[in-house]
Amino acid sequence: MRRLGSVQRKMPCVFVTEVKEEPSTKREHQTFKVLATETVSHALDADIYSAIPTEKVDGTCYITTYKGQPYLWARLDRKPNTLAEKRFKNFLHSKQNSKDFFKNVEEDFKPVPECWIPAKEIEQLNGNMPDENGHIPGWVPVEKNNKQYCWHSSVVNYEFEIALVLKLHPDDSGLLEITAVPLSDLLEQTLELIGANINGNPYGLGSKKHLLQLLIPHGAFQIRNLPPLKHSDLLSWFEGCREGKIEGIVWHCNDGCLIKVHRHHLGLCWPIPDTYMNSKLVIINMNLNKHDYAFDCLFNHFSKIDHQKFSRLKDIILHE
Repeated sequence: MRRLGSVQRKMPCVFVTEVKEEPSTKREHQTFKVLATETVSHALDADIYSAIPTEKVDGTCYITTYKGQPYLWARLDRKPNTLAEKRFKNFLHSKQNSKDFFKNVEEDFKPVPECWIPAKEIEQLNGNMPDENGHIPGWVPVEKNNKQYCWHSSVVNYEFEIALVLKLHPDDSGLLEITAVPLSDLLEQTLELIGANINGNPYGLGSKKHLLQLLIPHGAFQIRNLPPLKHSDLLSWFEGCREGKIEGIVWHCNDGCLIKVHRHHLGLCWPIPDTYMNSKLVIINMNLNKHDYAFDCLFNHFSKIDHQKFSRLKDIILHE
């Protein structure tokens, strides 16, 4: 599977979508819903039937070089300033192409940190141009003592250049594994941050006393038994199958394109009480040498329960 090194290649819905003038249940302050119709979109052009379907997990990160070593980067979109945002919303209601709106990015957009970089493969025209939402996708490095990204920094150790990763066990697809992975093994990959205080914590990780975050590489959880590519069949699969208790599906196409369908596209709720991810056993395989980790860091806590197995992610308890 090709790993995509940024928020790159558009991710169209597998179905043609329509906009309803009612508040979104996915994005706060969005006054409309995007729902899938019965018609399959141009996803067929990307040969979706030969693509690899994977579980969609929300909360994007990126790993690339910074200060001469592998570093975790957090998603930070460059957004229009207040005046440009108002003009942009009026422009969208005129049904015109959003790409025709922004003429001067430097004047219309809020400043970003000097270390900010734009996402790869976003369209370039007189500089970094916005996407259809009026944002310029990009990244900022996660510094160790940056309180704004404290949840991100908890899953990496730059001294030993490792990251806390959740993935399938290499010898058992029915078993999840939490392990320490060298950052160098994750270079130019995008990952998802899940856990306490991340997007409502739909997987129930940690507690108020012991906050817990993990990284999931994109495409880590392949879906094996998808129904036919029909609106009604996918709707039934999301509603009635254990494997369908997920946020959505992302198809990884051979040409690098990503095609997705979210539960919200089908009028379904997210988050849900019992996710498919929480139906699997999980084992801790840190395999770390005895390093002098900070007493309160996640690496230290996981080292204390190394090789233990839990019935689900929600049951993981970190010791003092």
